Amino acid sequence: MAITAASTTAFDVTTLVSQLMAVERVPIDTLNTKISDTQAKISSLGTLSSLVSGFQTAAQNLNSGLQKLATSPSDPNTLSATAGSTGVPGTYSVNVSQLAQSQNLVAAGQTSSTAAIGSGAATTVTFELGAISGGTLTDGVYSGATFTPGGGAVSITIDSTNNSLEGIRDAINASDAGVTATIVNDGSGTPYRLALSSTLSGASNSFKITASGGDAAIDSLLGYDPEGTQNLTQTLAAQNASLTVNGIAITSASNTVSEAIQGVTLTLKNTTVTPTNLTVTRDTAAITTAATAFVDAYNALASQIKSRSAYGTDTATAGVLAGDTTLRLMQSQLDNIFATPATGGTLSLLAQVGISFQAGGVLALDSTKLESAIATDFSDVTNLFSSSTGFATRLEAWGKSTLSAGGLIDSRTQSFNTYISDRNEEVDRLELRMDALEKKYTLEYTNLNLLLSRMNTTSTFLTQQLASSQNDE
Repeated sequence: MAITAASTTAFDVTTLVSQLMAVERVPIDTLNTKISDTQAKISSLGTLSSLVSGFQTAAQNLNSGLQKLATSPSDPNTLSATAGSTGVPGTYSVNVSQLAQSQNLVAAGQTSSTAAIGSGAATTVTFELGAISGGTLTDGVYSGATFTPGGGAVSITIDSTNNSLEGIRDAINASDAGVTATIVNDGSGTPYRLALSSTLSGASNSFKITASGGDAAIDSLLGYDPEGTQNLTQTLAAQNASLTVNGIAITSASNTVSEAIQGVTLTLKNTTVTPTNLTVTRDTAAITTAATAFVDAYNALASQIKSRSAYGTDTATAGVLAGDTTLRLMQSQLDNIFATPATGGTLSLLAQVGISFQAGGVLALDSTKLESAIATDFSDVTNLFSSSTGFATRLEAWGKSTLSAGGLIDSRTQSFNTYISDRNEEVDRLELRMDALEKKYTLEYTNLNLLLSRMNTTSTFLTQQLASSQNDE
């Protein structure tokens, strides 16, 4: 009779431990799923936060849009205009007899723009702005004139490092002296000429140039005193703009005139032969555009509140924030604001100016109705939107409150963050336990394999001994 040794197969420790740990890690996997779901909720709140911000801005723009005015000059080649919120609608007669301009001077010609001028001895050149008055002007040179300084002077140094036309130009332009310099080529035998212009227009922005130091050539090139020696020739005199508005004479140092008409800034382009009529009206198009953006921003926000908080038959159809009380509260607050009439005027509801709710809670704008209300009762339209009980005012305030620290969105986000932090701590604790368990299982099954190996060895030995005994018999 043959005796066969029975052997026991060793365990695949790595695979067995991996399978056991997969079971042990189920609570961690569940926690990680909850964390991911909560992070998705925070992201969804971030999207809603952006939509609330857009709606708040739209409400703010609707408020400011009501104050916008449109300007229309009868001759756009003569002037243009912009109007601010303090402007008054009406028609204004504008006559421009003179445009403001800057003083321009040109120096004597040089054969080169890069060759050194003079000896290079250090020379201080000082620029002083002021007004030229009296005297006569002949071929760009004053006689008997008076120069009245306007205060402040800027000096530059010309020496061997910069005593060429290009060097002088660059030094002037870097000095912030209220003067800009360029080099022109007039095509003559000495074509390169330094041209200077005051950076500001107006009669008080003429300039005087004084050169002092060791280089007479620099003084000869740049020295300019309207009361005395003038080594540069004036090609344009500094002057103010002169105009009348509704027959009232006005002067301005600039061609941008902001005080002639209340709330209106004029930009003068040309003198007039006949007066230009400037019409200032309510900017109905801008108001309608702002109202359209307001309606669109609300609809985008309301749609996302609805879809993200909606229940569904399963996680695939439910909103990320299904049933969330914060979203329900946000929509309830919005509904309450829209349902509460404004006070203080004949208009109290948005529907009276063409903004009304349609089926499904969607806002719609009847622009014709809005424009009619603006044309017939602008003050009450303004009250309806912009007073302390106005819809745009209250909705803008709601947006600010909702987005503020401690507001609805921030509070809910902080709550979710706390939840995630707590779950992460649980995961960390469980991960420590998992490490210990994995080591424990690995050790136990490794030892069990050693035990099985010894048992198999013993079994083989006994089998061999029994077989040997039987053979001896």
